[in-house]
Amino acid sequence: MATTDSPNTNPNTPVAAKPPKPHARLEKWIWILIYGGLFGVILGIATGRTDVALGWSIAVPGGVVALVGFVLIYVRSRLSNTPSSK
Repeated sequence: MATTDSPNTNPNTPVAAKPPKPHARLEKWIWILIYGGLFGVILGIATGRTDVALGWSIAVPGGVVALVGFVLIYVRSRLSNTPSSK
């Protein structure tokens, strides 16, 4: 009777771990900036219904922060995925 497992398969063999992503920290900050900035815009819009000046002073910096996150997406797309050899 034949088995479906290969003869050299050992269930206790450790699996090689994936190498860390070279730009993982940048990707984390991209999404923090985008979501934090959009939250600021929404908070500014909601606040602007009662106090217009305060609403704008919250929404505009939030929009700038979200824009920085979107620009970092472009910057990340231009970076190389291979680590530089120094």
